[in-house]
Amino acid sequence: MKIEEVVQVRNRDKYRELFLIGDEDEGMLKKYLYEGKMYLLFDNGLRGGIIVIRKNDSTVEIKNISIFPEFHRCGYGQKLIAYIENKYKNKFNKIIVGTGDSPLTMPFYKSMDFKDYFVVKDFFTKNYEEPIYEGGVLLKDMIYLEKNI
Repeated sequence: MKIEEVVQVRNRDKYRELFLIGDEDEGMLKKYLYEGKMYLLFDNGLRGGIIVIRKNDSTVEIKNISIFPEFHRCGYGQKLIAYIENKYKNKFNKIIVGTGDSPLTMPFYKSMDFKDYFVVKDFFTKNYEEPIYEGGVLLKDMIYLEKNI
């Protein structure tokens, strides 16, 4: 297994389909696809990726983490987050991530020791053209979680 940074911004379009798994709205994805840092995880082929941006001098934000569905529950998401924690621990104090109140994503982040940070009410209903359902739940609010590193 290896994780590589996509250094050339122009090469990021190749991975649009992967990151649409983590953010289904093309318009929202375009807002950060070319921002920050993109890392891809390979294990006998591409398995997933993560995009992180610098929020301020002390905080980095995970904007998108995507794993191909056939590789869910294989530990790749955990590997990507551990990689980001290790890579940024000497530069930043905290990682934040925004997600919907989904029975699929919340337990994942909580298992990685992320704690509740703040909520943006009606984020998904106001910013996405189509309703988003995850694990049978309509996503409404953006739940931000934080982790000290």
